[in-house]
Amino acid sequence: MCRLYALQATHPTCAACELLDAQNDLLDQSQEDTRGLSNPHGWGMASLTGGTAHCVRQVDPATESNRYREQSLRLEGTTLLAHIRRATVGDPSLNNTHPFRNDAAFLIHNGHVPAFKAVRPRLLARLSDEHRHGIRGTTDSEHIFALLLQLREEAPDAPIHTITRRAVHLLQSWCDEEAPDAVQTGVSPVPFDDLDTVADAVIHDTLALNLLWTDGTDLGGARLNRSLWALRRTGAHICPTCGDDHTDAPESASYRATVLASERITDEDWTKVPNGSVFHVGGDGAFDLFPLTP
Repeated sequence: MCRLYALQATHPTCAACELLDAQNDLLDQSQEDTRGLSNPHGWGMASLTGGTAHCVRQVDPATESNRYREQSLRLEGTTLLAHIRRATVGDPSLNNTHPFRNDAAFLIHNGHVPAFKAVRPRLLARLSDEHRHGIRGTTDSEHIFALLLQLREEAPDAPIHTITRRAVHLLQSWCDEEAPDAVQTGVSPVPFDDLDTVADAVIHDTLALNLLWTDGTDLGGARLNRSLWALRRTGAHICPTCGDDHTDAPESASYRATVLASERITDEDWTKVPNGSVFHVGGDGAFDLFPLTP
């Protein structure tokens, strides 16, 4: 079901331990996640610092890739994204590998749009020619990214969580019309408080939008029907794995960061992001949470 990782911090930060060596690092999750599934269909990482963006993607499984380790050790920035893929919509290929990129904007997604073949024409009709022709692959995720970029272009001053909410509401409405049998596609209260108790067959037939994306400035996203955890750091923490603080922030600086992941990666005090919510992490690293249904 794919696994996600994102960090937004006030100062450039490394994430090597959380991707490679932590108690439940992303590399381990590539081999087997908490639901007992592997995520072998490619991986990708992106970093952003001061407008300078970098992205690496590979179709090979992370567990079989020397480049995964090399890039994990190099990954540093004020915004970081990492993704390991379990293919649902779209075959394993480079064009279908996350993160999806448009200049300094990136998206990673864990989830599924039911009846995507029927929903896709509705989504494409909502896009400008530029964003429609910018889609290179066949995943629902990349189409969602194009929708987010379209909505951001139409409302450049809106908070990123507002853009995310608008996109999710559009997808919910299209699924309501095109896939009415899909579980919980509407905007009424979300049914799954504890996804660990929900059968895989039900989850795979459910509209699920765990989105983590940046417009080049802020980090935003949504949690809908997939697991997501948040960790807030109000100082340059000492990594429980290696003993380093993973940042060169001056001692006098006020360091703050928010980490988001599909699963708890370390033994720190992670909190579950409520199902049916959108969120925003600005340059100050503060995590602001809002209901999906205002």
